[in-house]
Amino acid sequence: MIGGSGANRFYLGTCILLVARICWSEPGSDGAIATIPLDRVRIAVIIDDLGHVSRLADRVIALTGPVACAILPHTPYAGSIARQAHAAGKEVMLHLPLQAVAEYEATGLGTIKIDTTQAQLLRIFKSNIASVPHVVGVNNHMGSLLTQHPGHMNWLMGALKSRGDLFFVDSYTSEASVALQMAREHGVPSTRRDVFLDNVQTRTAIDKEFQRLKQLARKRGSAVAIGHPYPVTLSYLESTLPGLASEGIDLVSIGDLVREKRNAINVELAQN
Repeated sequence: MIGGSGANRFYLGTCILLVARICWSEPGSDGAIATIPLDRVRIAVIIDDLGHVSRLADRVIALTGPVACAILPHTPYAGSIARQAHAAGKEVMLHLPLQAVAEYEATGLGTIKIDTTQAQLLRIFKSNIASVPHVVGVNNHMGSLLTQHPGHMNWLMGALKSRGDLFFVDSYTSEASVALQMAREHGVPSTRRDVFLDNVQTRTAIDKEFQRLKQLARKRGSAVAIGHPYPVTLSYLESTLPGLASEGIDLVSIGDLVREKRNAINVELAQN
């Protein structure tokens, strides 16, 4: 238990930390809100859909900074990509296939579906994890249907929690997703994707989304982007990521960002 003076110091320190996170804003000349960061901001980048093509994965692994590699289970190169990424200091994530609303959106082997029972879900999840070495976190592949269902998300987060060493990122493929809520209710370290970089696969479109990512990070303190191993995406990131530090932006691992968010939530809960 913290004594009186210790509690005061803790409270003051927490207040200083929270104030440092706040971005001061003023109206711009065009009426827009210009955000001025009072501290360095952080972004995390995840590249999804790895496992089928080793050549593109090599480029992802070679990207500047702690870009996370999200690997589809039971794919031809899942194991070798995971081992190479881990050796290069990149975080390895399981890109977990979940059923989508549109039936034509194929999700591949290891997919958890709406008619999957709890026992089946646990077996599939265990098998998927085993197929991707060095996994430290999970995010969903597709899942616009399944992430809307609290029952299945409750089972899934229970499986993550039982591991005790995994974080979760909601890829947020549906605005109706309850995945993040269920993860937090289970005490699983978690966050949500803010920006998809390459829904439109042109350099101009990717740059627009990357600028939006930086703007969100400056407003909130941090932001999360998901991209894919498209040649245009990799070319853009290869040329852009090395310059982030000069803009006062830190590229951090998604694991560190998730833990930071969890710690902030814990501080807030302790105060209430």
